[in-house]
Amino acid sequence: MRSAKDFFKPLAVGAPQPIREVPARPSRAVHFFDPSNEKMAAKIPAMVGTVDVLLGNLEDAVKADNKEAARMGLVKIGKSVDFGENTQLWTRLNSLDSPWFHDDITTLVAEIGDKLDVVMIPKVEGAEDIHFVDRLLAQLEAKAGLKKPLLVHAILETARGMANVEEICAASPRMQGLSLGPADLAADRRMKTTRVGGGHPGYLVRQDPVDGNIDGDRTIYQQDLWHYTIARMVDACAMNGIFPYYGPFGDIKDTVACEDQFRNAFLLGCVGAWSLHPVQIEIAKKVFSPTVEDVAHARRVVAAMGDGTGAVMLDGKMEDDASLKQCQVIVKLAEQLAALDPELAAKYATAGEDK
Repeated sequence: MRSAKDFFKPLAVGAPQPIREVPARPSRAVHFFDPSNEKMAAKIPAMVGTVDVLLGNLEDAVKADNKEAARMGLVKIGKSVDFGENTQLWTRLNSLDSPWFHDDITTLVAEIGDKLDVVMIPKVEGAEDIHFVDRLLAQLEAKAGLKKPLLVHAILETARGMANVEEICAASPRMQGLSLGPADLAADRRMKTTRVGGGHPGYLVRQDPVDGNIDGDRTIYQQDLWHYTIARMVDACAMNGIFPYYGPFGDIKDTVACEDQFRNAFLLGCVGAWSLHPVQIEIAKKVFSPTVEDVAHARRVVAAMGDGTGAVMLDGKMEDDASLKQCQVIVKLAEQLAALDPELAAKYATAGEDK
């Protein structure tokens, strides 16, 4: 048994002090790129400042023959590109059971550990996976002389990982967040869908028949395959002070459905989503930024509630302390985004002043 007092002690002599609170940095779009793809890698400097997170992907979508090239390509990018204050550099390592993981983590921490913000670990199944990464990172950080600890982001891609989601979130002070990995999770659950995220036309409810006529016109309502999973993931993250993310939406051309799926995740509590193509960056930035109307309403409620006790009536609706807490979430997010996005700052500046 580990004492609670030991939780925030470094796991290796000379490693940086663990953090006590995960920085709430905007990460609306986590944009994946293949560092072994020279054309894609060449675009990265120009993307700095236009996307919250750039993630060098070493795992799926990188062929076995290109694993080393991707790893060294990311090292080159990390050393040569200035990511500034507004864009984070993440990486997705190969899975813990792969022949590439050890070289990934040892090389990247040694070469660009001071430039990386987050390492993403695929197919996390329990706290033991995080404990392993936690200790190894501490040893590597100490050896490299790093001054701040790298954060860890886990992907939920198996039924076991989903069943253990709470203990995964609580496994280490390094935990930054969780992402839904819908394709691998669907396969592991034996779900009968071949899509990468999103809905399915067969997952539906149908309006009751009119006058017993089962062949008559009946409205169909398509349901969300991922509602339970995302909601549970959000609860586990909120309980542990870390951040939940929707993962990939594979149908690049269906920007309408992508926006809908991202918005569902946003409304449920997610802070961002993966981007597999530049077109999805703008969708994520739009969806995971509160609207001007929401910010205006939230500010009005905060102003009207004063010390936060009692209740007030605004536009015929009751607002109380619970309303205030909800609105404070919106206001805080708007302030964080305005600090790094001049366009949003201008839009939010006058929100609520005309009421």
